[in-house]
Amino acid sequence: MRILITGASGQLGNELRRLLESGTAEIGPIPEEYRDAEVVYTDTPDLDITNEKAVMDAIKLGRYDLVINCAAMTNVDGCEANENTAKLVNAIGAWNLARATKEHGIPIVHVSTDYVFAGNEPGERVESDLVNPISAYGRTKLEGEKLVASANNRHHIVRTAWLYGHVGKNFAKTMLHLAESHDEVTVVNDQLGNPTSANDLAYEILKIALTNDYGIWHVTNEGTCSWADFAEAVLANTNCTVNRCTSQEYKAAHPESANRPAFSSLKNKHLESTIGNEMRPWQDALAEYMDKLAELGA
Repeated sequence: MRILITGASGQLGNELRRLLESGTAEIGPIPEEYRDAEVVYTDTPDLDITNEKAVMDAIKLGRYDLVINCAAMTNVDGCEANENTAKLVNAIGAWNLARATKEHGIPIVHVSTDYVFAGNEPGERVESDLVNPISAYGRTKLEGEKLVASANNRHHIVRTAWLYGHVGKNFAKTMLHLAESHDEVTVVNDQLGNPTSANDLAYEILKIALTNDYGIWHVTNEGTCSWADFAEAVLANTNCTVNRCTSQEYKAAHPESANRPAFSSLKNKHLESTIGNEMRPWQDALAEYMDKLAELGA
């Protein structure tokens, strides 16, 4: 098997590399089909997915059996300030990959987000629920979903949420960094979702990619919490305390920030009804991440 992974220097790309090179995830061994896989890891310096010709040439020459697109502009506030740039990466870049893979009969895995939902009603969202993003990040990621689905029928669109990994920036690392110089942090308590381990997500993506059950998948760790709950779990072994605030209070203090869903918790319904949902409770995944952070962190 020959695989192309775009956005390979990010959190998820690094976890996919870790799994493919070691043969195992924290959940367990990855499928045997990947044992002798030849994997090409790329990012912007090697392959700019917004460049249509570069993408077409790379896919044609690479003779790949699978493409996993982890490339994205994920800074939510940055997307709000630069929506055109976000659209280039999150939508047009994904479209370029989908068209190129379609031309050569290659399935594509495209990673998306819970922020495609408005989050204005309680309850876990399933894959078929109505989407209605309220931020530039959500809008550009939803456009990417639609373009990928329209361009290549052999698509797996994997929505995840609140991702954290050992390489790069994420909420957990930000909280730990703040705790080094602050006695307290203020975190919103009325936005609810699913903290998700990039290692667990990578494991499920590799399983999903082997199926012919194309469509949309929700893949998050199990359980719902607020950002403040998440922060308290991360900071449990520090002397830093968490002050809870509302989204309205945070917006007043940071008027330039993007709107975020109040309730964007996802249910892994497609997983449950097909290959099985092995995603762990978010507390268990986070505990293992924290144990390994000093060893694997960057």
